[in-house]
Amino acid sequence: MCKTEYAVCGNPHLLEGSLSAFLPSLNLAPRLSIPNPWIRSYSFEGKEEWEVNPLYCNTVREIYPYSNSNRLLNIVDMAIFDFLMGNMDRHHYEMFTKFGDDGFLLHLDNARGFGRHSHDEISILAPLSQCCTIKRTTWLRLQLLAEPEYRLSDVMRESLLQDPLAPVLTEPHLLALDRRLQLVLAAVGSCIRTFGEAAVVANDTAQPRSPAENTARPDT
Repeated sequence: MCKTEYAVCGNPHLLEGSLSAFLPSLNLAPRLSIPNPWIRSYSFEGKEEWEVNPLYCNTVREIYPYSNSNRLLNIVDMAIFDFLMGNMDRHHYEMFTKFGDDGFLLHLDNARGFGRHSHDEISILAPLSQCCTIKRTTWLRLQLLAEPEYRLSDVMRESLLQDPLAPVLTEPHLLALDRRLQLVLAAVGSCIRTFGEAAVVANDTAQPRSPAENTARPDT
């Protein structure tokens, strides 16, 4: 099926693609598919609330499980991952049911990634810019990847050289990673200047906080 609002259509009706999912069967490891709170509007008839309400994160923080777990921090991680590769199509994420609410997110369906290397879609960072929160481990890793000796593009280039399809990403896409990383760092820096580092950077290596502590976040 091909509609005019789709970014990619077949020619004339076929589109070549590939899928690799190295996951155990659902019988062995059941998974949940969960709508992304920052799902993008997929029609011309209206916008999602987050697209028009800069205080949308306050509403999300009141909804279980985002109110009393690390789920919101994981959503921010996912948004940064998507922004770096330009993926605007994160409508769902999945989780293994065995690990409960604090399990890691499965980032399946990344087919929209690495499309336009010349365009940085800032709206993908809405979970970060609206919630102004990030894991300390993520924040430190991003800063490291901005250092000249550990530059993200260089790390990716070296890693992809091991792939049978190397180089996989073109040089403009690799350089876009460095540019977008600087935008992520700037977004976190803006949050820190507004609310202070203690309120923005969450110590994800510490013991889990109580539900009351998790909801005591700055209004954004």
